Amino acid sequence: MNVALIGATGFVGRALLEELLARGHAVTALARHPEKLATRDHLRVVRADVQDPAQVQAAVAGSDAVLSAYNAGWDNPDIYHDFMQGSRAIVAGTKAAGVKRYLVVGGAGSLYTADGVQLVDTPDFPPAFHDGARAARDALEDLKGESALDWTFLSPPVGFHAGGPTARTGRYRTGSDTPLMAADGPGTISPADLAVAVVDELEQPRHLRQRFTIAW
Repeated sequence: MNVALIGATGFVGRALLEELLARGHAVTALARHPEKLATRDHLRVVRADVQDPAQVQAAVAGSDAVLSAYNAGWDNPDIYHDFMQGSRAIVAGTKAAGVKRYLVVGGAGSLYTADGVQLVDTPDFPPAFHDGARAARDALEDLKGESALDWTFLSPPVGFHAGGPTARTGRYRTGSDTPLMAADGPGTISPADLAVAVVDELEQPRHLRQRFTIAW
């Protein structure tokens, strides 16, 4: 497929790029700083600001699908505003370009506890991640009202973080709206296996207009 990838220089996006290329997909990576991505076969890098729907539209035109690992930056004091503006611009640009398939790697904060409370609204949710998690939650709510796109939203497991496991095993479990647990606590996964799950969903859709979650 011809796949437009947003966030290719980030923690999750780098893994998505590697998985897409390894499976033979042609990738157009949108980047504000194209120099951060080395020239590679089957990779085209386009300078684009994803806060601008027109730039997104021009960059993703002709793609079979758009994959977004967009993050406005955890140290950004305006992360909520910038995340929502960017997410909405990406959706608008994707629709304007006539691309129907849209996959998003979001956050775990919108998953629900056994009591029906979203994790981001629980007292123990880490304050440093609160605004970004709220934005990812609200972006998912936007998508739930979206009828023009065949969207899928992936919430990583609660234990997923930079500095965690890195192995690519090719295996994972899937869930829906509640966190997947391991024997010793919250489930986790590596960026490489998260990318496997996303590209599996791209190639064989099983969660159209749904959110799902994964873990080992």
